[in-house]
Amino acid sequence: MKKFISLITALAASCLMVSAQEEGFVSLFDGKSLDGWKINTAPESFAIEEGAIRANGDCSHLFYEGKVNGGKFKNFELRMDVMTRKNSNGGVFIHSVFQEKGWPSGYEIQVNNTQKDPQKSGGLYNTVKNLEPFADDTWMKYVIIVNEGVVTVKVNDKELVNYKTEPGKTKLLPEGGTFAIQAHDKGSTTLYKNIRVKVLP
Repeated sequence: MKKFISLITALAASCLMVSAQEEGFVSLFDGKSLDGWKINTAPESFAIEEGAIRANGDCSHLFYEGKVNGGKFKNFELRMDVMTRKNSNGGVFIHSVFQEKGWPSGYEIQVNNTQKDPQKSGGLYNTVKNLEPFADDTWMKYVIIVNEGVVTVKVNDKELVNYKTEPGKTKLLPEGGTFAIQAHDKGSTTLYKNIRVKVLP
């Protein structure tokens, strides 16, 4: 009887593991290194901290240039866990391209809960603003979707952006672009882990 119960328990655990898998998603960050990522202006602004990318230092950007989908994403669902420390600002860019300096092209999804900028986490910067902060020092679950010209952003399952871009005005690239993580300033620390993407047809 004990063996039977153990078998049932093992099967149940196995089913839970299978259901927890995210079908079609591929990791962009190995949790140990910046392999597949390229920093533009200030290498010291990015480091690995307890399995996460830590952004802290002079303004700089970390671009994905790895092998997944050739480093170019048009329609996709991007998921990641994001954390802010007190008074910290950051951002995640989509449909971008690597550039040596300056602000990346594409749309920026805001990362900021208690820094002075009134635009808070999950908003599409200067396009669809979120003015309600989440909590510092707590992992936020970001979901960023681009599908046929519509940008959707959810944080902790709360939809904050559902924005249909306009032809001629859109920042979305016709063939897609890459992702970039922002180090905003020396006083800001933001962290990113479990970065994975699913390419949509």
